[in-house]
Amino acid sequence: MPHATRPSTNESAFVLSALRENLRLDSRALDQYRPISLKFSSDPDVYGQTDVRMGKTRVICNVSCEVITPYSDRKFDGVFNINCELSPLIGAGVEIGRPDQAELLLSRLLEKSIRRSNALDTESLCIIAGQKCFHVRADLHVLDHDGSILDACCLALVAALQHFRRPDYEVHGEQVTVFDVREREPVKLTLQHQPFCVTTSYYDAGTIMVQDATLLEEQCREGEIVVSMNRHGEVCQIAKYGGVPVDALSVLSVVKQSWEKVKMMDSVVREALSKDERERDKGGRMKAELSAENERVMERPVG
Repeated sequence: MPHATRPSTNESAFVLSALRENLRLDSRALDQYRPISLKFSSDPDVYGQTDVRMGKTRVICNVSCEVITPYSDRKFDGVFNINCELSPLIGAGVEIGRPDQAELLLSRLLEKSIRRSNALDTESLCIIAGQKCFHVRADLHVLDHDGSILDACCLALVAALQHFRRPDYEVHGEQVTVFDVREREPVKLTLQHQPFCVTTSYYDAGTIMVQDATLLEEQCREGEIVVSMNRHGEVCQIAKYGGVPVDALSVLSVVKQSWEKVKMMDSVVREALSKDERERDKGGRMKAELSAENERVMERPVG
């Protein structure tokens, strides 16, 4: 399997020397994020599609659902799965159909942050206990990688889940009728909280901390800590896979800094959702359905 190009010794030394002077190649502060762009589908009948750009990093998420039979050991719960895929466009180290360690680690962290933290209430996806339920599937595609793909993927996934609408249904005995989007207004998913991931990179034996590292900075770092938490300050997970040792006070400092970034990401998602809702209601199908105007052709009276 081909490997991605690693930075040279001179490049690594230059990045480290700049960080020691509190400088970055893109003139950002050490804890400053790149501009975040969040867009939804322009089709008024499509929900749960997001396009997130964090600098040059780009992630697309698509949430879909279907009616299936629930698992035998979880008869009162629906099914929620997350599938993450790295596109070969991001570099020579990615091959189709052969997930590497980075892709598996990315999927595992998203599973812990979103699914295992019970962000989505799976009981609300149950239609008939033991017979029918909704299977919600989230597909993430990384189209461009310039660092912080976990932060971008988590933001795209949380935004897509908040934007997604499942079909409405009716139950008569054991007969289930699932309505189309144009037949009945779809229903929002029940989210208990909205966790986000913040990755902090370490340099110079753990004395320098950098957030939202670019790809070059990630290739030069000596360790990392991933903190998943919601806007209320509730920590869902703290992940650290190898690297330089970090003391407890440093971890507490990282958690405090991550909380500020989580609140910033949450505000970005809320603003994008409110903007999308205004655009959909502006002269769209909802306005036409609620309109009380009766456009009839007036006939002339006889006689």
